[in-house]
Amino acid sequence: MAPTTAATKSTSFHHRIITLDAGVSKSIHTLFHTSIPGSLLLLLEYSADFRFSFPLALSLYFTPVRRPYLIQFLVGLLVDLLFVGLVKSIFRRSRPLYNPDMKPAVSIDHFSFPSGHASRVFFVASFVSLLDDFSGNCWLVLGVWTWAVLTSCSRVLLGRHFVSDVLAGACLGVLEAAFVFRFLK
Repeated sequence: MAPTTAATKSTSFHHRIITLDAGVSKSIHTLFHTSIPGSLLLLLEYSADFRFSFPLALSLYFTPVRRPYLIQFLVGLLVDLLFVGLVKSIFRRSRPLYNPDMKPAVSIDHFSFPSGHASRVFFVASFVSLLDDFSGNCWLVLGVWTWAVLTSCSRVLLGRHFVSDVLAGACLGVLEAAFVFRFLK
């Protein structure tokens, strides 16, 4: 029998984590996706789609009351799109098999890791939290964070992503907001 190497142990550990993630994600999807109205899950999905969020943010830029942070916000949305695309092209993790047709869905890419919806909503929530304009409005900030969490959960419930995809997307979104807020002031 061949001796166990560090690479073999690492691959085995990675395989166990991926298998656990897939199992937990499928269990969550199976248990809860029918108990929450599909229309609500789809509304959350559409609300975080780049094709909706970017034009909306861009239209706010052209309103008479222009906020100085809108350029940062728009750049952040583009940075998010770029980073998510880059990470997806590197990892190329397939989407969950229990929703093979991705129905109903907006046109999507074929890779799962990380969740672009989760990164986008956590970018928005983090960005809003960092702005002085909203620091006194705890209900708005709480509402945006609630939207971020619910939208991220909907990704697993709809069978679009695994739990680790959503967690990685959320972390990426928070880091993007910190980066944009810090370096593009």
